[in-house]
Order: sequence, then C-alpha cells, then structure tokens
Amino acid sequence: MLIGYARVSTQEQDTQAQISALKSAGCELIFQEKASGGRWDRPELQRLLQQLRKDDQVIVWKLDRLSRSLKDLLLTLEKIENTGADFRSITENIDTSTPAGRMMMQIVGSFAEFERAMLRERTKSGLAAARQDGRVGGRRPKLTPQQQKEIVSLVTSGQKNGALMLHVCSVFILPPWCGFLPDTG
Repeated sequence: MLIGYARVSTQEQDTQAQISALKSAGCELIFQEKASGGRWDRPELQRLLQQLRKDDQVIVWKLDRLSRSLKDLLLTLEKIENTGADFRSITENIDTSTPAGRMMMQIVGSFAEFERAMLRERTKSGLAAARQDGRVGGRRPKLTPQQQKEIVSLVTSGQKNGALMLHVCSVFILPPWCGFLPDTG
C-alpha cells in the first residue's frame, strides 16, 4: 500500500499542495498533520508508523516534511525499514525500494554519523579549553560555600536540629548525606 504523509508547521498553513502531489503519486491513504517537524510527538506520524506493514511504501512530498533534524529523520526511516516497508520522497527523488535510493539513504546516514562525531569532538575540545581556563562543568551549587558552613555550624552548635536540616536539604533537593549535616554515627 502506498501511504502518504503531509505536514505543515502551523495551523495557518495548508497541506493541500502536498496532498495533491501524494494523490498523484498513487497514495491510497494519507496522514496529515499540523505540527513542527522538530517535535517527535506527532500523533499522525505515530499512527502511520503503527499501521505500517511489510511491502508498504511511505511517501512524502519532501524530506523535511518527515523531520527537520537528520537524527530524527534517520530514526523514522529506520522504523519504516524495520517493518519491511520502503520510503520515497517525491521532491528529492529518493526511493529506498531501489538500489540507488538505498545507497542515497546510506550516504545521508553517513553524514549524520559524521555530524555526531564532529559535535562530540567540538564538545570535548570546548570542555578541555574551559578546564584550562579554570572553569568546570555542571550547574552551580544551590548553596554557596558560606551558606554550607553556616548550616553545619547551626546544627553542630545545637541552634538548629537535624530534622530541620533534613527539611532544608529536601527543599534544596540535596541528599541528607551531602555533608551539611553533622555525623551522628
């Protein structure tokens, strides 16, 4: 079965041109959606993927109608392939039922892998440069070192009790063993 998927990003946009192209391509069933391509929680796309069967073919007017990000595009194409179905993009003339189409998708996959490797490399070198400048990663502590010392001082002097400090730790989402409570053992 030839199954079409049409998507526009906003409610104001219209899928009519895509639907016309999908009907001309022979689609018997068309799923249409008004949602951002960067979102994975697109109900119509999920319905399409759930109904997909072996030897079906998913057809889109253009690759970016299926997904805005290369990573999500490849994940969606993998789901299509895992069901034994094929994929075709009308505008880019990609058809995974042909050897050339499968090769084209492997090239796209290689670029995605290269993009991920480059991102990892940039992240690693950025973190290394930050460490050399004396900066460390992670979020800032919720309490300053002075506040931490003050809490320990209040508890150890008996001015505040451990139960209150447990409450303070829970408010700041800190584990009780975080070092702000005196060792009672």
